Amino acid sequence: MFSAFLNIFRVPELKNRVLFVLGILLVYRIGTHIPVPGVNIEALANSFKSQNNGILGFLNLFSGNALKQASIFALGVMPYISMSIILQLLTAVIPTLEKLSKEGEMGRRKITQYTRLGTVALCLIQGTGTTYLFRNFGENVVYHWGIGFQVMAVLALTTGTIFIMWLGEQITEYGIGNGMSLIIFAGIVAALPGQIAATFRLLRVNQLNLAAVVLFTAFTLLTIGFIVVLQQGARKIPVQYANRVVGNQVFKGQSTNLPLKVDYSGVIAVIFAASILVFPSAIAKYIQPLVPEDGWVYSFMDLIIRNFSPGAFIYYVLYSVLIVFFCYFYTAIAFNPVDLSENMKKYGGFIPGIRPGQPTAEFIDRTLTRITIWGALAVCAIAVFPDLLTRQLHIPVYFGGTSLLIIVGVALDTMKQIESHLLMRHYDGFMKKGRLKGRSAF
Repeated sequence: MFSAFLNIFRVPELKNRVLFVLGILLVYRIGTHIPVPGVNIEALANSFKSQNNGILGFLNLFSGNALKQASIFALGVMPYISMSIILQLLTAVIPTLEKLSKEGEMGRRKITQYTRLGTVALCLIQGTGTTYLFRNFGENVVYHWGIGFQVMAVLALTTGTIFIMWLGEQITEYGIGNGMSLIIFAGIVAALPGQIAATFRLLRVNQLNLAAVVLFTAFTLLTIGFIVVLQQGARKIPVQYANRVVGNQVFKGQSTNLPLKVDYSGVIAVIFAASILVFPSAIAKYIQPLVPEDGWVYSFMDLIIRNFSPGAFIYYVLYSVLIVFFCYFYTAIAFNPVDLSENMKKYGGFIPGIRPGQPTAEFIDRTLTRITIWGALAVCAIAVFPDLLTRQLHIPVYFGGTSLLIIVGVALDTMKQIESHLLMRHYDGFMKKGRLKGRSAF
């Protein structure tokens, strides 16, 4: 493994790509420390301590600790992800967008343009809500509240998110791996040292049980191993190719297999589900300070905040349902059994015992439907149980299953792309026995 990492720097193009990614991520981390003008950072950090395990802690985790520091990157990549979800859902129901998605590179660029414009609109809305969120933390958090502060803060937050979006696109185009996924990955990993240090401080003052920490660490390692198995697990369907005559040459038939992954969505389903689920409580937090405390609207907003925040039963139920939905939704978008069966038929391929054409497509679709439900349930278990264990053991490390899925999934995808570059240039990959198998990143 160590020699494989050294091989990265022996390939000039790959070395430049890796260094480019590291440089972009460094710029991103520097940006998370640039505050929005007019916000008292110390007062905001003190107010955050009591709500770090709620929905604000979750949003802060995805923003790479930028929300806690009132950074210009406080909105993170959530507006872009949310707009991507909306457009993908609309593509399935609006014929014009569906036609664009099938027009190749030009259609993809048009949809990307729509995503960018929609992201700006979402940033303006969420940025306005974030200014009220800053004010709600206390009178000392915002120095001078008014329309001037709001306009300046919204412009700063919107510009920050657009800049993050641009950084992610640069990583995807000129670096290695998926840009948006790596930015989320960097934000989560950057927050871990401080959280782990806080855990050790509590251990030193005997406010935390050592046995609980050991149990959580062991459970985390087992979860990581399970995620790796899940990400690379596949059902292999045997495929036989008949003899083909091309001109004067006869190509002998061969036997191969069609790998159907247990979980095609991987990180994407979790990110999409989390992005949607933060909206109810986030909107309620924006509205609650604007209404009288003794009214029914205030009580209703408080009910939404309590039930749609991590730790609530309804939150975990809806989270699991959304994960299952997006696992199937992404699989339906990324994998087309009809096109696959037609391509197999075109080149003389068939599944033993199944007639080519429509019967093959139905067989693949039926098999994929059955294995996807188990993959989706496994993702739900990984996303929910570690978080529940953390809360039961009272460990102050917001390192739940969602974080683990994102970290391991993005790491596997990036390693897969690096290994592809190494193998093309006849270098050893990360695994001696065959290639490392990953999945498509977001």
